[in-house]
Amino acid sequence: MTRIGQMPGGRRLAAAVAVFAAFCVLGAFAPAVHASAVAVSTWTKQAPASSPPARYGEAMAYDAATGTVVLFGGDDRHASLLGDTWTWDGATWTKQAPAAHPPARAFAAMAYDAATGTVVLFGGHGTNGQLDDTWTWNGSTWTQQDPAHPAPRYGGTMAYDAATGTVVLFGGRNAHSVLGDTWTWDGFMWAKQAPASSPPARYGQTMAYDAATGTTVLFGGFGSNGVLGDTWTWNGSTWTKRAPAAHPAARYLATSAYDAATGTVVLFGGHDLRVNPLDETWTWDGSTWTKQAPASHPTARYDTDSTYDAASGSVVLFGGIGNNGVPGDTWTWGPSM
Repeated sequence: MTRIGQMPGGRRLAAAVAVFAAFCVLGAFAPAVHASAVAVSTWTKQAPASSPPARYGEAMAYDAATGTVVLFGGDDRHASLLGDTWTWDGATWTKQAPAAHPPARAFAAMAYDAATGTVVLFGGHGTNGQLDDTWTWNGSTWTQQDPAHPAPRYGGTMAYDAATGTVVLFGGRNAHSVLGDTWTWDGFMWAKQAPASSPPARYGQTMAYDAATGTTVLFGGFGSNGVLGDTWTWNGSTWTKRAPAAHPAARYLATSAYDAATGTVVLFGGHDLRVNPLDETWTWDGSTWTKQAPASHPTARYDTDSTYDAASGSVVLFGGIGNNGVPGDTWTWGPSM
């Protein structure tokens, strides 16, 4: 099977165009610059005309082919797993009615595959336990793929690695153990990687592709020895443990997304298992983490998800679990007005 790096010229060009589109902001390319060089960012609570029902453990990704954010599934905290699909156009949510869709689930991993112009979903926790199925979204419906695949899991994380043209999957948990394996999806098949170094096994970590450095950034999670607070980067062939001058406290079930407008990875929330859910915002500039003090921010929460919406030039966050239940609100991270 042809891999991305060996694609015919036409497909390489299509992938390059898709990657470029994924980091365009209002029609113009957003250069990777440090947050200090741009306007101060903050969180803004949105008031969309329609919205998904409140939930946690949903999966979200930006679909550059349609210019919308795609949300799938989750759990409503009433023993009801969800299997609905919603899209965000920068102003409101729209419930989709695809001809086919994955079975209801929570804690699936999802990412946009720029090489094929589809959103890829893998695994999660379903009504009968952990799942190992692969689905792709083409902007109107879901299609189940049938490749050889990673073991069933939930709480794994995925990100599109534009440097190699593959989607990267790491870790998760199944009925028997916490996982620490790395897999890549090339648009047709999954391939298990054998990196020279790797993060310890974990689930509930957060992961995002840092376009400014061309690496995938992983933070935190829950491993065999408890909650983690380490930072790792994937360069397409191996993982490197980083030693930043500052970093968030150990946590799991946080969310992160690359903000192309500032050239930083934005991390929010999570749980430290000690007191309460967290409401901190941190940014990664390629070498260290910086705690932000935005004028406003979402309430403390974990099990939320976020993604960068290139059409509006902002990071979009939805739902999660907080001290007062499941909020079901929508927030965006961008320049303060």
